[in-house]
Amino acid sequence: MTPAALKELCLSFPGAREEFPFDEASSVFKVAGKMFALSALKSRPLRISLKCDPDLAVQLRHDHEAITPGYHLNKRHWNTVVLDGSVPDDLVREMIEDSYDLVVAGLPRREQEKLHWTALSQEKAAPRTD
Repeated sequence: MTPAALKELCLSFPGAREEFPFDEASSVFKVAGKMFALSALKSRPLRISLKCDPDLAVQLRHDHEAITPGYHLNKRHWNTVVLDGSVPDDLVREMIEDSYDLVVAGLPRREQEKLHWTALSQEKAAPRTD
């Protein structure tokens, strides 16, 4: 995954914004003022830190050498992924979406409704009938 594709994906979610609270090199992707992804897009190798369910975080670290506890973050809830090609892009995309969803799930219902998140989540979770 390229830095441009990573940035585009992070900004594709409703209400997502890119900010630079730490320095000019560190992109912080937020929704409703809450961080869901952090990446120095010009770093080599490219890395991204993402929020993750604690049990899943441990499993992902076990399954992928390129996934480690969140660098300078709460290691129980955050993973850092080295995007060196060893973690499939589909899994990275899923992890970014899950991070976004975890953050939005913690927002007040009013904020979730502004993002139309409840409808999207129900649609995703609903079993297909066709």
